[in-house]
Amino acid sequence: MDTPFNITSVGFIDLLPDAICIVDETGRFVFVSSAFERIFGYPPHEVIGKPMINLVHPDDRANTLAIADDIMTGNPRINIENRYIRKDGEIAHIMWSARWSPENKVRIAVARDITNRKKAETVRSALYAISEAAHVAEDLPDLFERMHGIISTLLPAENFSIALHDAEQQSLNFAYHVDQHQQSSAVLQQSAEKLYAEIVSTHQPVLVCTNDRLTLPPRLQTVGNQHALCWLAVPLLAKNGTIGALFLRSYNDGSHYTEQDKELLRFVSVQIATAVERTQLYARLQHASQYDPLTDLPNRGLLFDRLRTSLARARRRQEMMAVLFLDLDRFKEVNDTLGHAAGDQLLQEVARRLKQCVRETDTVARIGGDEFVILIESMQQPDYACIVADKIHATLGQPLQLDEHVVHILSSIGIAHYPNDGESEQSLLDHADAAMYEQKQQRKKDTHFGEG
Repeated sequence: MDTPFNITSVGFIDLLPDAICIVDETGRFVFVSSAFERIFGYPPHEVIGKPMINLVHPDDRANTLAIADDIMTGNPRINIENRYIRKDGEIAHIMWSARWSPENKVRIAVARDITNRKKAETVRSALYAISEAAHVAEDLPDLFERMHGIISTLLPAENFSIALHDAEQQSLNFAYHVDQHQQSSAVLQQSAEKLYAEIVSTHQPVLVCTNDRLTLPPRLQTVGNQHALCWLAVPLLAKNGTIGALFLRSYNDGSHYTEQDKELLRFVSVQIATAVERTQLYARLQHASQYDPLTDLPNRGLLFDRLRTSLARARRRQEMMAVLFLDLDRFKEVNDTLGHAAGDQLLQEVARRLKQCVRETDTVARIGGDEFVILIESMQQPDYACIVADKIHATLGQPLQLDEHVVHILSSIGIAHYPNDGESEQSLLDHADAAMYEQKQQRKKDTHFGEG
């Protein structure tokens, strides 16, 4: 198509780093400068006569057309930003300045490639978001979900996984996994392990794509399956070594990851690893403050928190609940005759058996020494707490093997029901404690055994 008017100083125009574009009133290119190819990937002869809107990113087309209509009414626009799809499929961020020439009936525009600037801004925003997520995430699953959202602003991340390395078990466990084709982490485990072994040995990210598979080491040529187009694996490097990996996958109908994507992900993965470490440390500190170190049961502080919450719920729903106060008979005798190590082993076994006697929604806590408290929520039957107490008596009455010794131990259990026996945390515990002490004293009278 011939240009409807003369373009002067073409040699000068061709030297400009920005692209000069002229579009007719139907929206078709009638002239582009040589810089157009550098920015968009198309040589001029491939776009002349073609609709400009075809190159615009689909999500930006409606707004771009609205701006073009406004320009054609005689309103010049400066520094308009939108996205285009380059010939190679990559997204280009463009800043436009344009005006309408009524005498020639064309829009004249200058296009500046700001892709690198936009990427830098996006990376800075992502790094800030990662740092913020490390401070506000409630736990690791929450952190990983936030990381997924942040990575999605940088790269296509429809298929995103984070795997953490268990140093004790020497295994790689998927802590977060999203896959658009619903492939489970178990299906991808073998490929992930091969990639993880590679990035641990090299401390470098790995990109595996179907079109260059044969150029890879034999150990990586079997990564993926017939559906996978690319795998991108990046190590999560912490102070003490590699703690896991971040995996991105694309399928045959998805994006083709590049070396630039690999470098970008490696850059932000350092911040992600720091965020994971911080969240893990906070979780360990929080766990240590709320759980008994010997039995890993909730401690007194966490028990009171849960009891307070349960009471509020019971009042609101007008439900029944109960507190069981448990003490081991003759525990001191075990400590004195078999040693404290055997006593610790006994307490751990008691904790394990107690958890087997209650529902997952109930709480078993160790509040000190050989004293345990069981919080039973949302009781449907008034005698349910007594049924649980009988089950505990039977379970703890079974012989316990402590190294080469077999120990038989009994427990005393006191029960307090809400609201009949108290309406506050302390009143319920006091009532259950008194009932437990009464049962212990009665057993002493009946059996003539000394107190444990």
